[in-house]
Formats: sequence, C-alpha cells, structure tokens
Amino acid sequence: MRVWKQWTDECRTTRKSGSGPRNVTSARDDRHLVRMARTDRTASSRQLAALWSIATGVSLCASSIRRRLLQCGLRARTPLYRIPLTHDHRRLRLQWANQHRDWRADWQHVVFSDESRFNLWYHDGRIRVRRYAGERHLPECIIERHSGRTPGVMVWGAIAYHRRSQLLRIVGNLNSNRYIREVLQPEAVPFLQSLPGAVFQQDNARPHTARIVKSFFAAQQVQLLPWPACSPDMSPIEHVWDVIGRRLARDPRPVASADELWNTQSWRPKKNKRMASKQEVEPEIPAVPVQNPEIAPPGLEGLGYIVQTMRAAMKPAASFDGKTAVIIFLEKLDSHFTLYPVHEFQKVTLATTALKGQAMNWFKCIGKNLLGKPGSPTCTYENFKNSLVKAFTYL
Repeated sequence: MRVWKQWTDECRTTRKSGSGPRNVTSARDDRHLVRMARTDRTASSRQLAALWSIATGVSLCASSIRRRLLQCGLRARTPLYRIPLTHDHRRLRLQWANQHRDWRADWQHVVFSDESRFNLWYHDGRIRVRRYAGERHLPECIIERHSGRTPGVMVWGAIAYHRRSQLLRIVGNLNSNRYIREVLQPEAVPFLQSLPGAVFQQDNARPHTARIVKSFFAAQQVQLLPWPACSPDMSPIEHVWDVIGRRLARDPRPVASADELWNTQSWRPKKNKRMASKQEVEPEIPAVPVQNPEIAPPGLEGLGYIVQTMRAAMKPAASFDGKTAVIIFLEKLDSHFTLYPVHEFQKVTLATTALKGQAMNWFKCIGKNLLGKPGSPTCTYENFKNSLVKAFTYL
C-alpha cells in the first residue's frame, strides 16, 4: 500500500534523494576510519568499532564500519600467505637472483625436482555450501576436518626444459638412505644422464643435504644448482604440484584410501589436443635455434623471442592503413625469418600470432579459416602473404 500511495501521490516508487536518516559519520570521520583500517590491515570491523569508540567517544556498530569501508573501496579479502623469512633469508634470495639474472639458455639445462604431499581429505578453503538461514548445522552443510595428520600420497618428480621424469610414490618418511635408494639411483641419476650438461636442483631438506647424499652426487658426477633456503616459491615445479592438486580436487569420484588416490587418472599428464593434432600433421618439425645471447633480452628463448621481436618490429606498421602497411608488415616478417630459420608451418603460426597481437582488424579481414587446417596444401606461408595482400588491394 505504501508503494501504491507513493505512486499515486508522487508518480514514483523510489525513495526521494536525501531522505532517510543522516549518516552518523562525516566525510572527515570516514577518512579517519580509513586511516585506522590501513594502519592495522588485519583488524576486524568489531575491533575497529572498539577503537573508534575509544578515539572519538561515539559508538559505531560493526556493520556501519563495514559499510563505510566498502564505500571507500576497502573490502575484506583473503590474505596472501607465505613462509616466514628472516633478514638472512631475504639477503640470500636476492643474492641468488642477482647471480642468475643473466642466465638465458642455461635454464634449459636445469632439472628442477621436489617432493609434495597430497592428502586424502583436503580442502583449500574455497569450498562453499549453499544453504538457507538456520541450516548451518545440517549434516549435508558440514565438512569434516581432521585435526591430526590425514592419510595421503607423497610423490617425487622432476621437470626439465623439454622433458619430465616419472612420478614416484614415496611411502612413509623419506630419509637420506631412502632418498638415494628409491629416488636418485632408479630415476633421478638416469634422467640426468640422458640430458647432456644437466644441472640438478633440489631444496635444502635434510634428506637432500646429508653427507651421504653429497658423497653420492660426487661419485656420480652430478652438478648441483645452489639453492637459497626457504625458497620453494622460486622453483617452477611448484606450478606442477598446483595443477595436480587442482585436478585431484575436481575429481568427482570419492576415494577411501591412499592407494585409490594414487590410482586416479588425475596424476596422468593430459595431452593438449591442439598440439597433438599439430604433431600428427607435422611429426618432424625442427626445433628453433637459440637466439644470439648478445642481442636477446633475458627470459626470452625460442619461439617466444621471435614472436615478441616481430610484434615490436611491426608496431610502426600498425599505425598505417591499407596495402602499404601490409607490405611493410610482410617485409619485416621476411627479415625475421631470414634471421631465424623456422619450419614452413611455424612461419604461418608466428605470422598469424604477430598479426593478432598488433592489428586484430587485419586478421578479421583475412578470416580465420582462409588458410585451411594445419598441414593442408593451402596452409603455407606464401599463400598467407598473397591472401593478406589481396585482402587489402581494394581498400
């Protein structure tokens, strides 16, 4: 009835601007509240309300605190967790980074290794339940969390630039003798010997740094990469464990034991369907030679370096329109392919990638399916050049 009366009297259903109770805090008070929240980022709204009452003598509820902070753009979010680092830890990490900042092709010889444990009943705090008010204690809305150590699977693995080792399951606690007998001798050392000039990386766990392990590495002539303490985040193999953990979390089939967890398909590497189709069409594509270290910037190698240099070189051409810009673009492509010889199929891939990177309208004019599927007679670099020039002839 109130809405109908407001519509008949005022011809509107919304509340008049400026009506309602006034805010307890002024704009100056809101700025002071923001400073308090930024001083202690972890303070809850109730703690801020208590501090506000002490500082101003005016009581303010926690919900009002949250509304004011939301209006100012301060939203409570999950913090980023990290391991505690001392001053020496930070100094050694920075020293290690400065020593290896100029490495380029050297990283292709490094083999990163690590162990990781995946628990049987694990949740990362992202699980949510959909429930109505008052259903908090329903059995279907409760997730059990074990206070002790939960059963799980501990694995060891290693990755190189183009290869990966077998994933080994480690049952029980790992000591230095088991590390040599079950990891290094059967898998790690043969994997390193198959890679000429390989450098082995491992963290500073006690089984890895024992004297018996160091003697074993010296006898096998294994070159080790010095590694700073408390630096698991600096190893790229941590991303592998993250991918496996996400796959295990998405697996809809429940497991009741560690053996069932180990036998799931989530551990198996998944092949990229797009890359698999390319390999079926072109089974023998030669590798791209490593770029000249004198002119290559740090961190760019192989195809990625060629793509970035082509994108940077064609930026002046992207400001032009019509056929002239296309001709300039093709001339730059030819010059790069002369400097970096690649396969015919890779020429088309790199050319379309550079084209999409700087001038999407050019790629739309050609059409995504103009060249055909990879490996078809029409999917050639010359056909790409002719089609591109022809598409802009009548502009």
